[in-house]
Amino acid sequence: MYQPAITGTGVFTPSSVITNDELVAAFNAHVTRYNAENADRIAAGEIEAKAPSSSEFIHAASGIEQRYVLDKTGVLDPDVMHPWLRERTDDEPGQMAEMALEACRQALEMAGKTAADVDAVICAASNHERAYPAIAVEIQNLLGIEGFGFDMNVACSSATFGIQAAADMIRSGSIHSALVVNPEICSAHLEWRDRDCHFIFGDVCTALLIERADSANGPHFLIKSTRLATQFSNNIRNNNGFLRRTRKGHMEDRRDMQFMQNGRKVFKEVLPLVSRHIAAHMADENITADNLKRLWLHQANKTMNDYIGKRVLGRDPAPGEQPNILQDYANTSSAGSIIAFAKYSTDLAPGDAGLICSFGAGYSVGSVIVERA
Repeated sequence: MYQPAITGTGVFTPSSVITNDELVAAFNAHVTRYNAENADRIAAGEIEAKAPSSSEFIHAASGIEQRYVLDKTGVLDPDVMHPWLRERTDDEPGQMAEMALEACRQALEMAGKTAADVDAVICAASNHERAYPAIAVEIQNLLGIEGFGFDMNVACSSATFGIQAAADMIRSGSIHSALVVNPEICSAHLEWRDRDCHFIFGDVCTALLIERADSANGPHFLIKSTRLATQFSNNIRNNNGFLRRTRKGHMEDRRDMQFMQNGRKVFKEVLPLVSRHIAAHMADENITADNLKRLWLHQANKTMNDYIGKRVLGRDPAPGEQPNILQDYANTSSAGSIIAFAKYSTDLAPGDAGLICSFGAGYSVGSVIVERA
C-alpha cells in the first residue's frame, strides 16, 4: 500500500466579475418589464407579480458579495439573462477543457512536476458540456498526458469523490499520480430570472495533483482518510445538465429544466447529515476538535457553513479556522471547498490536521482528512 498526498493545487478564475449591485440592477429591470408586460394577467390573478431583489437580500441570504463568470454581458442584459458562450466546432477545445488547462498547469508547477509525471486525469464536476467523449480525456490530450482519463459527476461533492477515487488507485499501486480537475460552469444552468436563486452561482475551475507521498518534491498534504455517502433526494435537481434547451437559437422557457432547489428542506436535511458524517469520520480516525486545525467546507451558504463548523468543533470557529471564499466566488459547486483549500492551507505546520468536506445534490457528502507534511 502506498501513501497518497496532495502535492499541488491550481485555481482558474474567470476575468469577468458580477457584483451584487450589478446583478440586482439587471434583475430588477427584468422584473419591471415582466410585471408591465403581464399586468392584466397579474391583475386577474392568473400569475403572480415578480418581486425585486436587492444586494442586502442577497448578502443576508447567502453571504455572497460577487461572483466570477465566463460571460457577464448576457447575464446582465434584461433581454437575455443567461451567459453567451461561443459555440465551438468539434475541432476546437471545449470550454471546460480550456479552463481546466490553467488550473492543471498551476497544480503541476506547485508540485514541481510535468505532464510526463501524471498517469490519470479525473474530471469531476456537476455539469458536463457533453456526454462523450469524456472531458477528462480531452484535458489529458491537451496536456500531453499518457495513461487514461474519465469523467464523474456527484454534483457538489464531485471533487471529494474524485479525490477518493484517485487516492484509492494510488494506494493500490495501479497508478502513481492523478490530476483531479473540477471545471464548473455553473452560470450556464442557473435561472437568472428567479429571485430565489439568481445570485447563487459563479464559474471557476480547480485542480489537485495527487501522487505517492514518496514522490513529493516539497511541502504537501498526506491524505490520511476519505469517506463518502449518498442519499437520494429531489430537493436539489437539474433536469437538463449543462445548458438549457434551445429552440432556433433562443432559450426555451422551461423553468423545470434548470437548477431547482427547495432551500428550506435542503437546510433542514443536509446540515444534520453533514455534521454527523464529519463527526463519525473524525471519531473513527481519532481526530478531535482540539487537534483539527482547519475546516475547508463546501461553499454554498455562509449560514450553513457556520452551523456545520459550530457542530463539528463544539464552538464558534475561530477566525481563519473555517475559511469562506463564497463572498468572492459565490457557490462554485464541487470546486468551492478546493478553492478554500488552495487559498488557505499553506500556513499549516507539519503534523497539522485538516478536513475537506463537500455536500450537495444527491444528497451527497464527502470528507477528506489530510495532514500537513
